[in-house]
Amino acid sequence: MTFNDPVLLAGCLIVVAALGWAAARAARRRGAALAAAGIAPGRAGRARLSGAWFTIAGLAVLAVAAAGPSATVPVSHANGTVILAVDVSGSMAATDVSPSRLGAAKKVAQAFIDAQPDSVEIGVIAFEEGGLETAVPSADHSAASATVAKLTAGGGTSLGSAILAALSAITHRAVTIGPNGAAPSIGYWPSATIVLFSDGQDGGAGDGAASTSSAAGTDTGAANTGAAITVAESAGVHVDTVGVGTTAGTTVNVDGYHLFTALDEATLKSISQATGGTYHPASDASELDGIARSINLRLTVTNQPLPLAGAFIALAMALLVVGALLTIGRTGRVV
Repeated sequence: MTFNDPVLLAGCLIVVAALGWAAARAARRRGAALAAAGIAPGRAGRARLSGAWFTIAGLAVLAVAAAGPSATVPVSHANGTVILAVDVSGSMAATDVSPSRLGAAKKVAQAFIDAQPDSVEIGVIAFEEGGLETAVPSADHSAASATVAKLTAGGGTSLGSAILAALSAITHRAVTIGPNGAAPSIGYWPSATIVLFSDGQDGGAGDGAASTSSAAGTDTGAANTGAAITVAESAGVHVDTVGVGTTAGTTVNVDGYHLFTALDEATLKSISQATGGTYHPASDASELDGIARSINLRLTVTNQPLPLAGAFIALAMALLVVGALLTIGRTGRVV
């Protein structure tokens, strides 16, 4: 148990101790006077003394309450960081999912944001050949919603860079793969989750630039996806993948070229399985609607202070009332 004002507690307890000493001394003097007069102490005297001790005990407990006591208790709740990594490559403009792959991804991302409690910080990563951070993790979910609404398609795809950019946003420092492909150690982040929306095409169609609001401090080159997955797995970060598009595929116009693109479920499944996440297939908007409800955030346990002043005040009042009743009942006086 801790106290907001231990100095106040010490001062009050000294005063209460002085009152107890004075009461004990008065009781001894009264007993000695009665003994000298040849009178044995009666039950009334003992009752009166017990009333005084109840009153002093109530004052002691009230002193503890005044010092602001609190206890630390473990509380479990959905707390942590969620990074929405949204593929904005040229292939996401395909319309095999209505209104488009990117449009469908934005719709479920918005629904997911709306469903999260304030205790969850949400960030947004738009990724093409390099991960681009568009909204830092924050409890202000309106910022994430506004960012998702502004995303537009154009560019290539690097799933590895997306994962590294999301890890950078989680850890608040640049996470890159070493020149020899070595995966860095970034600590353990079990309360963080990455939700990746993509058609799974690593190195997809198009070379345009994505519409973003700020760049993350991550490697802008094509990152090794396998190494990035290893980093996330070692850090305890689950990656849930959302496959947007159809395996039948369609053609998309990028920079005047008609390119065929199809959903690569195998790649997205391998990412989620390796990190302990889940793959969510979605071939149309109606299926996407249910994904936000199926992604389960992990519960975390944190120690939070529990104020105890109210309980101590209630106990103090009970002791003071008992003391007063005992004193009044035997002597007709409060003190």
